[in-house]
Amino acid sequence: MKKIFHYLKTTIKKIKYSGSDYARSLGVEVGKDCRVLTTNFGSEPWLIKIGNKVTITSGVKLLTHDGAAWLVEDGKGRREHFARVNIGNNVFIGINSIVMPGVTIEDNVIVAAGSVVTKSVPSGYIVGGNPAKIIGKFEDYKQKALDTFVSRNDMDFSLDFKERINQVIDPEVKKYLQ
Repeated sequence: MKKIFHYLKTTIKKIKYSGSDYARSLGVEVGKDCRVLTTNFGSEPWLIKIGNKVTITSGVKLLTHDGAAWLVEDGKGRREHFARVNIGNNVFIGINSIVMPGVTIEDNVIVAAGSVVTKSVPSGYIVGGNPAKIIGKFEDYKQKALDTFVSRNDMDFSLDFKERINQVIDPEVKKYLQ
């Protein structure tokens, strides 16, 4: 009965709050201007700190403990390992990524979709893969976006969403893998 009550309480919170508010209700420290689209904060959400202007997309998991440690025990008993997750300012974490315990992601970082971040990420980089590795620089991405991406000011918001996007879509097909 206790498990059912906990499940219902959690489900109601997910429906009632925005992503950032839901995270805060669990004890996650969340900065300003954040878009939090995940509900996966593990069993120790108070060990997670999120800076300002951070996007955490759907399916992202922020882990604060090593569950495999329960396999290790001796005369002193089963082992436990807990560690904080810190996310800096101006960070984007792509869909279905996993951030492991003890990781710090510094400022101006992009984590590519599906990445497994096992080590801390210094400011100003793009990381991707399993395990995540540095694949680019944030400043290079920023310059490309400023030079080639459409500005919101150039979009016609009198059109419905589909028409507006079709008006500005990039027609270029990506190059083939070699």
